[in-house]
Amino acid sequence: MTISSSLNAGVAGLSANAARLAAISDNIANSATYGYKRVETDFQSLVISSGGGSYSAGGVRSSTHRLIDESGPLVPTSNPTDLAVRGRGMLPVAAASQVEIGNGDPQMLLTTTGSFRTDAQGRLATDSGLVLLGWPAGPDGNVPEFPRDTSDGLEPVQINADQLTGEPTTEISLGINLPGTETDAGATGESRRLPVEYYDNLGISENIMIEFAPVIPASGSSNQWTMTLTDSAQDGAVIGEYSLTFDDARASGGTLLAVSTLSGGAYDPANGSVIVNVAGGPLEINIGQLGASNGLTQLSDSFAPLSISKDGSPVGNMVAVEVDANGFVHASYDTGITRTIYQVPLVDLPNPNGMVSIDKQTFIPSSNSGSFFLWDAGDGPTGDVVAFAREESATDVAGELTDMIQTQRAYSSNAKVIQTVELSLAVAISLPVEIISCVLARLPLIDCRVCRATMALLLVRMLDIECSLACGALHRFHFPARTGRSRCRSDVCSRRGSPWLRHPFRDARSASGTSTNGMLSQKVRLASI
Repeated sequence: MTISSSLNAGVAGLSANAARLAAISDNIANSATYGYKRVETDFQSLVISSGGGSYSAGGVRSSTHRLIDESGPLVPTSNPTDLAVRGRGMLPVAAASQVEIGNGDPQMLLTTTGSFRTDAQGRLATDSGLVLLGWPAGPDGNVPEFPRDTSDGLEPVQINADQLTGEPTTEISLGINLPGTETDAGATGESRRLPVEYYDNLGISENIMIEFAPVIPASGSSNQWTMTLTDSAQDGAVIGEYSLTFDDARASGGTLLAVSTLSGGAYDPANGSVIVNVAGGPLEINIGQLGASNGLTQLSDSFAPLSISKDGSPVGNMVAVEVDANGFVHASYDTGITRTIYQVPLVDLPNPNGMVSIDKQTFIPSSNSGSFFLWDAGDGPTGDVVAFAREESATDVAGELTDMIQTQRAYSSNAKVIQTVELSLAVAISLPVEIISCVLARLPLIDCRVCRATMALLLVRMLDIECSLACGALHRFHFPARTGRSRCRSDVCSRRGSPWLRHPFRDARSASGTSTNGMLSQKVRLASI
């Protein structure tokens, strides 16, 4: 069985090295493909004879797998929406064709890099038709909680560059110092007026006029002021009036001691604010907590608006989009306002190499990869998102060329094995063939296995054997190489001297159409008395 197993091992070696060469050629062809994950080929030996005695070559078997968890180097670009993942995790994307159908949520695909730009529908997509997915933020710029073990909440990241946007003002914080000398007896009693801009629900600019009037006592110092708020959107109507008393103690001098509500929303000492109703709705004005120095104060003799801050923005046009390291997509407007509009999570799996690889450097989770989980970038095991960057191919061209040379040598060596086996068979074919004394007398019908080398020779010469003589003697058959016919040469055979025996295997093969070109072991059926 050695000759045919050598042939089988050589053929298996050719097949295995051909598979490895295919993987190497694929890696080299994609050496300039962004986000490409290289393919690796492993060989496993096959064993037929595990014990002692005769040995049969088992050959080799190859298996290929893609190293998805290997990353290529990151290279900088000039596009703010060129994204790459630094570390563990993958970006969720979807095929543009599935997004355009609109039949439910598209299938989530995973990739580690992409050059995303706004398409005709305003979505961030690549030229190859991959749309970036993310969680949409609310009007306030906060991203609500979404389930992390499913892709149901993910939507295509939509960038409407021509969309006007504005945010109403909901909170104003005042840091103002009032002159302490204005509440002394004999002071002029001059009021201090300060307009503060806010934006209504339509993004229109309005003003709240804040007036501080000192309370002048007959003697001494009152340390009291009256704060009156009027709204320009309501034709100057009063929306709140409050009495402010400041402390003159050594430890907390100049800070608020008490706030009394004359009209409007009540003062909340817990957060130091009052709520008034403007044309666009309720507006919170923070004047500071009692005893705190970061709100309204009364120190020295000067009126000083130290810090005034507010939220909201006028109507503006989107001018830029950027993605930060945590995956938040920010839109910048020509008014100087920046809003969060999406969050792109990173997808992680227990076994990334178990995913199914498809076109365009994308992958699909499978049972071998395990269940996925959506992480905030930078949390858990995931890395961060890098903008202005692309991930290059993971292929090492120098290493692949080295492997290609080794594979070519191994392929040639296996081809040499096959050539040697062919020459050995040619030598065997040139020898005469005899099967001597195959049947022992007085034994029941038996099956006798002929060695593979002999059967290979017989099959090549199309000499099949079947003896059904029952002469009760040992038989000696001679198979002339040229004629392919046989007859018994035993002295005691009753059919000695009879005409050449018919060739039953050849006749059976002709009738059934069975091919005998294989080099497998065959059974020669012999009959005896």
